[in-house]
Amino acid sequence: MQDQIVVITGANSGIGKAAADRFAREGYTVVMACRNIEKSRNVQADLINTSKNNRVVLKQLDVSSFDSIRQFFSTFKEEYNKLDILIHNAAYFNHGEKHRLSTDNFELTFATNVFGPYYMTTLLVDCLKKSEDARILHAGSNIIKHFFDPKRKTDLVDLQGVYKNKKKFSVYQMYCQSKIALVMLTFKLAKELESERIKVNALQINGAKMSKNTIQKVKPRYRTIAWIQNIFFPSPAYMADNYFELCTSDKFKQTTGKLFNDKLEVMTPSPNHPLSFFKQLKQITGKQVYPSFANDKYTTEKLWEMCRRAVEE
Repeated sequence: MQDQIVVITGANSGIGKAAADRFAREGYTVVMACRNIEKSRNVQADLINTSKNNRVVLKQLDVSSFDSIRQFFSTFKEEYNKLDILIHNAAYFNHGEKHRLSTDNFELTFATNVFGPYYMTTLLVDCLKKSEDARILHAGSNIIKHFFDPKRKTDLVDLQGVYKNKKKFSVYQMYCQSKIALVMLTFKLAKELESERIKVNALQINGAKMSKNTIQKVKPRYRTIAWIQNIFFPSPAYMADNYFELCTSDKFKQTTGKLFNDKLEVMTPSPNHPLSFFKQLKQITGKQVYPSFANDKYTTEKLWEMCRRAVEE
């Protein structure tokens, strides 16, 4: 697989690191796109050593910064003439954190989880078009289950500049909105890139075991919850294997515009009609359906326009 190139954002820890390891062991050229270069150099060295693959490359990338994305793209296209796989794994979620802005003056969660991946994809499209089997994968989250509530809608305001909303800012709620927006973006991009033979899918992640260092970064009042959750989470390698299958298996070669669960089953939208209590409970606790709100055309088009305008400003 020496001629196969995969870019993985946030590849220095967690699922991203495990995915980089899996692709490296399989012989792919792995481009680790990471924000913290100092931390990532040691990870890169470990991956090269354990995989016996010296084509594990490290490049600086802050997904929340449009300038950083442009710089990444510039260096990438100078060194590579194509891209086969693009995995948007990086995400921002610091539970309990106050409202923060990106260098481009956008709310940091949305900038990292939505605007950044959109912009990075648009820049890399020409590189992906040169691949015989181009695939894009978005790392989703089961946090979107909040949108099973029919009253729940995205609040696509106060995403730029000083937070002015009367409601107290919650990075948890913003993360929830950004992840449903990422699913919408998955479906929209799949349609936009279908004529270019570029497949775009998303994987709904239910969590993965966090390292002690990662848990220590969680705000103290939420750290106990993180430790308890960690008991039940699978290892990062479990989801990394799913990344690999969705991006390489012939089984998914013609599949695009889908959201998969961790069993690699295609999820379907929830019914629009009211459900009984037990059916609602099954829907929330199950892995077969996603909130039908992700298919809302008005919100999708509004989001698409916001992404387009954000990167043009």
